[in-house]
Amino acid sequence: MRISDTILAAAFVILGSHQAAWAQAAGDGRPVPPLPIPGVALPEPDVEVAAPAPGARVIAPAPQGPAAHMALPLAPFTNTRDAIRAWMRDSTAGNHRGAVRALEYAAAQGNLTAQFKLAKMYAGGEGVPASDLKAFEYFSKIADENADVIPGTADGRIVGSAFVALGSYFVDGIKGTYVRPNPERAFDMFHYAATYFGEPEGQYNLARLYLKGEGAVRDPRQAARWMKLAAEKGHAPARAVFGDMLIRGGEGVPRHPVIGLMWLSLAREGADPARDGWILERYDAAFAAASPADRTAALALAERQSATLGRTAASR
Repeated sequence: MRISDTILAAAFVILGSHQAAWAQAAGDGRPVPPLPIPGVALPEPDVEVAAPAPGARVIAPAPQGPAAHMALPLAPFTNTRDAIRAWMRDSTAGNHRGAVRALEYAAAQGNLTAQFKLAKMYAGGEGVPASDLKAFEYFSKIADENADVIPGTADGRIVGSAFVALGSYFVDGIKGTYVRPNPERAFDMFHYAATYFGEPEGQYNLARLYLKGEGAVRDPRQAARWMKLAAEKGHAPARAVFGDMLIRGGEGVPRHPVIGLMWLSLAREGADPARDGWILERYDAAFAAASPADRTAALALAERQSATLGRTAASR
């Protein structure tokens, strides 16, 4: 069945252009600068960063006294390079204690990779006792000290992910600690990750806050814009939610079942069955309810969209 030119055009202009997804309000179309995170002066791109004022708060004020896990371990390291080599050697040999001590040394010296690896280890209890608070503090250190790194670089991807992790912690808080649920703070973390770093996971979570009206005024259309931006970067959950929004329509979001089915089809392709069962369920339900003509058009459009996004990614 031949897809109409109207449907094909709508696939790329629905809800505005790629650049429009960055806009927070009507204006000249330029990206709106990220909101400052309360308690820390975040730099704008290409702007010299001023030294923090005496007594200024940081993202995650630590409890009184030094954090034990941040202290330099008693290890025979003279530089970060040696510590990283020891971490790799001990990890391969199954020496978890030695690997952690090496990482802690490198992290205390300011090595971003070591800090991020330790944060993930404490968050998941991988080789260390699980501790969301320690993970939170490592992520906070990364964000506090590196908020102005260049987006798109290896360091930029680490810092962007740290902001996303902090946002997730602020959504629910950490029970029994000084980290309390704070939707506004979560919004700022996701917003900075989404705008400055272009982090798709941050864009997806920012859209979810707009959908729920948590940390910001509820705005489904704004949510759809951020979902679309993350979807175009291959984020499977964002593709599924954005597709569902287009199928349903309403609240400022135009209804377009064919485009919605297309995004659900793309989401299904990128979904992990063990983790994203809800995406498969949503896809099955939507396609079962769709007409044969809409299903045919959506699948053909999904194939074309995949090729287009693939060429875009390859040119970057």
